Amino acid sequence: MEHSKIRQPIVTICGHVDHGKTSLLDKLRESSIQKNEAGGITQKISFTSFPILQLEKVCPLIKNSGINLNIPGFLFIDTPGHAAFTNLRKRGGNLADLAILVIDINEGIKPQTAEVIQILKHNKSPFIIALNKIDNISGWQKYNKDIKSNIENQPANTKLSFDEKALTLVGALSNHGLDSDLFYNIEDFTKKIALVPCSAKTGEGLQELIMVMCGLSQKYLVNRLTINEDAKGVVLEIKKEKSISYIESILYDGELSKEDEIAVSNLDGEPGIYKIRILEEIQPLSNKFVPKEKVRASTGLRMQLIEQKKNSNDKTGIIPGMPFMIYRKDIEKIKAQFREQIFENIKTDKTGIIAKADSLGSLEALLIMLKQENIPVVKAGIGNINKTDIISAKVNKNLNELNAIIVGFNVDIDEEAKEISKEVFILTEEVVYKLIEKVVKFRQEKAREIEKARLMKLASLCKLRILPQYIFRNTKPAIFGVAIEAGKLISNVKLIDINDEEIGKIKNIQSENHSVEEATEGMEVAVSIPGVNFERQLKDIEFLYSELGESQFRNFKKNKDLLSQKEILLLQEIAEIKRKKKADWGI
Repeated sequence: MEHSKIRQPIVTICGHVDHGKTSLLDKLRESSIQKNEAGGITQKISFTSFPILQLEKVCPLIKNSGINLNIPGFLFIDTPGHAAFTNLRKRGGNLADLAILVIDINEGIKPQTAEVIQILKHNKSPFIIALNKIDNISGWQKYNKDIKSNIENQPANTKLSFDEKALTLVGALSNHGLDSDLFYNIEDFTKKIALVPCSAKTGEGLQELIMVMCGLSQKYLVNRLTINEDAKGVVLEIKKEKSISYIESILYDGELSKEDEIAVSNLDGEPGIYKIRILEEIQPLSNKFVPKEKVRASTGLRMQLIEQKKNSNDKTGIIPGMPFMIYRKDIEKIKAQFREQIFENIKTDKTGIIAKADSLGSLEALLIMLKQENIPVVKAGIGNINKTDIISAKVNKNLNELNAIIVGFNVDIDEEAKEISKEVFILTEEVVYKLIEKVVKFRQEKAREIEKARLMKLASLCKLRILPQYIFRNTKPAIFGVAIEAGKLISNVKLIDINDEEIGKIKNIQSENHSVEEATEGMEVAVSIPGVNFERQLKDIEFLYSELGESQFRNFKKNKDLLSQKEILLLQEIAEIKRKKKADWGI
């Protein structure tokens, strides 16, 4: 297949925040451009075009290994956030054809790495693992040989340390359902994930990394790289230079001319139509863009657009992660394709929580991970948490308190929403796995709370200390002050004393001159008990307890994990009181 008919594979570099993603790409670039230009590459580059001629120059191993390359090169995407690579998707899956997951060999799998692994598995993305920072292994020596020989020639202790770290990682990956091995031990790359030991600092192993990528692309990707006629792409970022806004994007299919009009989707799949004022393409191995009349996939673009036809209900303008395609006056067809692409993975449940994220890809990542924790989602959307989300969560509160929560990944809360958000629990985070941890914890605590409330409705558990300085009325009814020592006091509860003598039933509870339904541990309140003469019956009593039946006692005992330490001690105390009259009470 000729180069002209197939595009370069798009390769995403992803992984934990300090495991060396950008330094790896920097090292690849630096080794292949003039030294005087190398120092100039300092600004954040979203993508790097790496043509085949430079690849072969940088990596003689390609020719030596006999790989006959048909691909025109690679387009690398360096993702700013550890989970941002999930934003880059096209219809039917991830935008990247191949991923390099960078793992520090000395640190292994971090929570963010695990998150990336889950998403790669979910998207069925082929990937290679770059085992970075081998130069940090104690005693590591650099030899100018291939990486396998470098490893074999290390001092005995260093070699042992490397073997242990590599084996530990193979084991950890196995726990994530991945079969992996060092690339030079693998015969069939479709069955095992290749681990390529390397160092972004010394450059060791980078040739092998490129060679494995080339081999995989040539063998497994070529049939998926055919270019179609219609231009299709994804918006990466909106960047401002002086007063001009540029759209940085990736063209992953077709050809695009400066004369073309393009349709860009909004969050609802509605197309906005734009004329291209400036069309620029990324230079190979550089952060510079050059003006072009025509570009073809796959490549990194910078465009300045002029709006021709606005989405009627669109207030947001162009958003990262959204698809675009060439416009040929086929608005309905485009709308259908955009909608299919945007909503194909946004599946919600009949009931559940509300989830918001900053882009399409990160919303998908959030939904994948919520699903893995069996947390249902009733409504999912992109953008800040708004008034409508709060109203939906309030409706949830009446249906199921567990779902009265809004989770937001990388989003803010609108001012209007803040004003009405008091009754609703909102969790926001900039790291997906931390957000998931918080949601799981919230739901566990809320479930315990709900179960405890149910338990307390079946029977009240409380211990009261009489406050003799607060006797408001001696009889008909007796009204006096009590302090709640443990548990919760509610109206109509029957009280006993330390000798298991029935005192009476609480009719009313008052706190600061207002009637209340309940009083909790630490509160001091006034209670009224009809049919009791305080002077005669309660004058010499210090504590009162809630009456408890044997089956209620057993039920509390069975659910001890829902009780506080004080409530557990109170339960034992009531049992001892009861057993004065009946030795086997509650047993």
